[in-house]
Amino acid sequence: MAPQKKIKLNPLQSKTLVLLQVLAKDPNSSMPIEGSEDVRITSLPHAHGNHMHVGPYVISSKDATGLDNPAVFVALARKGLIQESYENGIVITAEGLAFSTGLEDKFMSVSDH
Repeated sequence: MAPQKKIKLNPLQSKTLVLLQVLAKDPNSSMPIEGSEDVRITSLPHAHGNHMHVGPYVISSKDATGLDNPAVFVALARKGLIQESYENGIVITAEGLAFSTGLEDKFMSVSDH
């Protein structure tokens, strides 16, 4: 069995992927794909001034700029973390769901409103 290729993400790709992972766990913003471990993101958050709500968290809008950047989605698709047809809706793959960015608890805080 060949060793798995190590996937490297730049900071913007990492932040975007962790946000997609949080959205994938929230039934208000995602739905599982039947017969698959992949999850379809059904709604993306919108900024309220300098922050946005992502699942139960509040994050700085500056940490979510990748959600509006097609180049980030191209890179995540190329690495197999989301499906390539992201233009028609974002589907995070099982690999993307399992990938650890190291940011899981770094820049999000639980919302107080």
